[in-house]
Amino acid sequence: MIIQHNSFKAGHDRFSKEDFGTDFKFGVSAAAFQTEGSVLTDGKGLSIWDVFSEQKGKIYKGQDAREACDFYNRFEQDLLLMKSMNIANFRFSLSWPRILPKGIGKSNSKGIDFYNKVIDKCLELGIAPWITLYHWDLPQALEDKGGWTNRKIIDWFTGYVSLCAREFGDRVKNWMVLNEPLVFTGAGYFLGVHAPGKKGLKNFLPAMHHAAICQAEGGRILRDILPEARIGTTFSCSLIEPYRNIPKDQLAVKRVDALVNRLFLEPALGLGYPREDLKFLKHLDNYFLTGDEDLLKFNFDFIGLQNYTREVVKHTCLVPYIQAINIKATKRKVPVTTMQWEIFPQGIYEMLKRFDSYKGIKNIIVTENGAAFPDKSENGKIEDPERLDYIRKYLEEVLKAKKEGVNVKGYFIWSFTDNFEWAEGYHPRFGLVHINYKTQERTIKSSGNWYSDFLKQLVRKET
Repeated sequence: MIIQHNSFKAGHDRFSKEDFGTDFKFGVSAAAFQTEGSVLTDGKGLSIWDVFSEQKGKIYKGQDAREACDFYNRFEQDLLLMKSMNIANFRFSLSWPRILPKGIGKSNSKGIDFYNKVIDKCLELGIAPWITLYHWDLPQALEDKGGWTNRKIIDWFTGYVSLCAREFGDRVKNWMVLNEPLVFTGAGYFLGVHAPGKKGLKNFLPAMHHAAICQAEGGRILRDILPEARIGTTFSCSLIEPYRNIPKDQLAVKRVDALVNRLFLEPALGLGYPREDLKFLKHLDNYFLTGDEDLLKFNFDFIGLQNYTREVVKHTCLVPYIQAINIKATKRKVPVTTMQWEIFPQGIYEMLKRFDSYKGIKNIIVTENGAAFPDKSENGKIEDPERLDYIRKYLEEVLKAKKEGVNVKGYFIWSFTDNFEWAEGYHPRFGLVHINYKTQERTIKSSGNWYSDFLKQLVRKET
């Protein structure tokens, strides 16, 4: 059952969809593990997140994604809902273990059939599918062999990319290789707070380097098989600013910025790793082979920028490797989301300008932006004025950057529905559409109705 309410008309804003131009792509984003459920249905293999979620104390309140949003069984319903909301672009990921249960070897025909059905339904409804090849759900069978720390993953990953390109490339024109490589290598192979739960520089450095090579190699595989495709990859980024206006904090900003915003982007652009600002990267020599500098480079058609907040940092000798600490937004007494992330709309403007300053970046698409806030149920409606205000303000900053000449070509909201938010479980709700996890009932929130009305403007004009 779907409940829809109309409110918050787009005409209340200081901008309209038309201001962005007719070629600007608006859409929504989602990820396989966070939405599909059916973790062992129809031959799917275990992912590192399936295994990690079963470990005590890893996920909020011991929650798991065995059912999640049940997108595996309800994708037609969700895509029809998306169509009714005037959403014409859907970014979603493929589950590597659903397609290749062991990560390599024999493919799973039922998994491939599922994604064929999703793609075909999108196209039938006039929704363009934008595929992310890897959104963190590595097959556990490959993690058992070392996962991203094993250099063989370059071959494992390119085999997976080749299969996906050949199976789906006749209909899918927009591809993203990796989702936020710093996050899945940093949180998963250094801090241990995400799957697979490994810690330390000895795990992070090889995982990071191999992911950076796979980022480019995946692009080359797609280009070879699908020469007409639009190929990108996505990066999380945050504006980094000093806590105090002193040289030590300014140097801390430089180090954190190199880690958070430059570590994966600059090698892809042929600039190499930011070794000067991150001295610990000297240890990469243990994993660097002759020719790797060239393997890291790929000429992407677009870069996906994913921005939610900013970070304010100060120098400290107590934190190894970067000698910097993030000053929490709550301590700074600034407005925050459920994730305790600062609400800072101008940050996306600054990061768009920063990315646009690189000569090697052709186009930028905001492939994720959104916020988690508590939803308020009132008379059967789901009201989320804070999320609506957040989206409006961030969109206004995107438009400002575009008007100043930044080559930003699209904006995708994270996320279409509420979902399983990794280690935070189901507590943070990012969706334009509310999900009652007991009944799987969908209800469009006031922010979703606003986005629908906003998108309808140009739909009427084009028709």
